[in-house]
Amino acid sequence: MTTDPLVSTEWLAARLGDPAIRVIDASYKMPGVTPLPTEDYLAAHIPGAMFFDVTSIADPEDPLPHMYPDSAQFARDVAALGISNRDTVVAYDSGSWVAAPRAWWMFRSFGHSNVKVLDGGFKKWRKEKRPVESGKVAAGRGHFDAVFDERHLRNKGQLIKNVASADEQVVDARPRGRFEGTTPEPWPGRRSGHIPGSRNVPYAELFDAETGLMKSVDALRAAFKKADVDIARPVVTTCGSGVSAAVLTLALCRLGVRDTALYDGSWAEWGLPDGPPMATGK
Repeated sequence: MTTDPLVSTEWLAARLGDPAIRVIDASYKMPGVTPLPTEDYLAAHIPGAMFFDVTSIADPEDPLPHMYPDSAQFARDVAALGISNRDTVVAYDSGSWVAAPRAWWMFRSFGHSNVKVLDGGFKKWRKEKRPVESGKVAAGRGHFDAVFDERHLRNKGQLIKNVASADEQVVDARPRGRFEGTTPEPWPGRRSGHIPGSRNVPYAELFDAETGLMKSVDALRAAFKKADVDIARPVVTTCGSGVSAAVLTLALCRLGVRDTALYDGSWAEWGLPDGPPMATGK
């Protein structure tokens, strides 16, 4: 298997039913948007796919949305999906790139490197008239051991120190209006703006809206260069709540950048009324 974190619909279609490959639907929507991702999944999904719920495979004690669980919970939750350490995991979403990359990064963070993202997601799969099924999928329990790699995440304290040191480049995946503070935040009670010194690479500019495919490596490299991001230096990705940031993480991985980190709290934490200082504008 190649080092590319993406696999094609053709690749997956040729391997449907392979017991060594576990497919997960990691689709996500903002709170209040209906139908719910679980309802979409029950209506139609790739045959054999299990639903990976980023809102429940999360720390139940943290008031912030879908923060990382501990290793024991992650191991328990993915084992309940029939996934074992020996399996190849293929994550997909609706085709809007939220939040298969988040699931991909979570697996990698807990020591499972044999995980891929379906390029184009369910949108491309259906457009090609490939098989789908509805309803719940029965899965035997897997055996999964998880070991968390703290290098994959950053917390607020680390980001506050980084504002002064600028040791790591912070790259924000939100749309430009939210980054610049000209449009309100969809997360209730959050200020509008960005982490001081951060750059902006809107995640939606990294894939083709018509096909759902991630753009070419050359186009990805150009997008980061345009935002004045030096991919030879350390990068921390951020967004609204730690989901779409992983699209940037995935794109950087395709560019050969492996040692990135993700700010899990993202703007849902930093943007709180009593949060750290922020900036507005370009």
